[in-house]
Amino acid sequence: MTDDALDQMAILAGALPFLKRYDDQTVVVKYGGHAMGEEETALRFGRDIALLEQVGVNPVVVHGGGPQINAMLKRLNVKSSFVQGLRVTDAEMLDVVEMVLAGPVNKQVAEAITRAGAMAVGISGKDGGLVRARKVTRRVRDEATGEMQEVDLGFVGEPEVINPKILRLLIGADIVPVVSPVGVGADGQTYNINADTVAGAIAGALEAERLLMLTDVRGVLGPDGALIPEMTVAEVRRGIAEGWISGGMIPKVETCIYAVERGVKGAVILDGRVPHAVLLELFTGAGAGTLIRA
Repeated sequence: MTDDALDQMAILAGALPFLKRYDDQTVVVKYGGHAMGEEETALRFGRDIALLEQVGVNPVVVHGGGPQINAMLKRLNVKSSFVQGLRVTDAEMLDVVEMVLAGPVNKQVAEAITRAGAMAVGISGKDGGLVRARKVTRRVRDEATGEMQEVDLGFVGEPEVINPKILRLLIGADIVPVVSPVGVGADGQTYNINADTVAGAIAGALEAERLLMLTDVRGVLGPDGALIPEMTVAEVRRGIAEGWISGGMIPKVETCIYAVERGVKGAVILDGRVPHAVLLELFTGAGAGTLIRA
């Protein structure tokens, strides 16, 4: 028997306890960042998700698409602005956002998974009443007066109610749901929603075993700049209060806290650019990012 064969057997033996742990468990994966635009990375992600489904895990993918939206807006000569990380979305921009997220991006992610051997179906949060949304507003400090003012973000929403029936139907048929973060209000108005928020809400509604937040960063870094492998919700809140969890990391950890407090066993922030990051996190003892748990 060759050394390569022995190495493969050792890998399989080491993964077995993790395979048993996640058998028939739901794992929600938020897929986003600039890695989505790199073809080989996207294909590798599709193979990894297909592998999860083939070994008995129930993956649900929620994707973003910021770089793709930016590219389309540039082609159309439409300018965009952001408030606290959320894209201000008027009626013209909403059409572009929905077209990109629920159209080519959604179908490309689903196709990559299907090409790898699992069956995937792309849907939006509007399909089957999956994501009932409400309008979001933000308060920001006026630089001139120092007073807090409410800013209208346009057609930007947040999940109000998740109806996971369509997801459970797809999972029960061994189909991987691929969800674009577009929702609809009670009045039928379409809303652009942050993909992290949608992923956290869906994970909570499904009481998933894991929420994996694939990003462009390694995970949560401590005051010394070192990666923190595992944190409790209380430790995360302390990090925010002390200021060493800051900026764009705050909404990500808040999404993880939201999911954990609604029954998700653990939420992980990890770098989606790392090859096979999802598999490393689920099927090895080392993990690949920062695990947040109750």
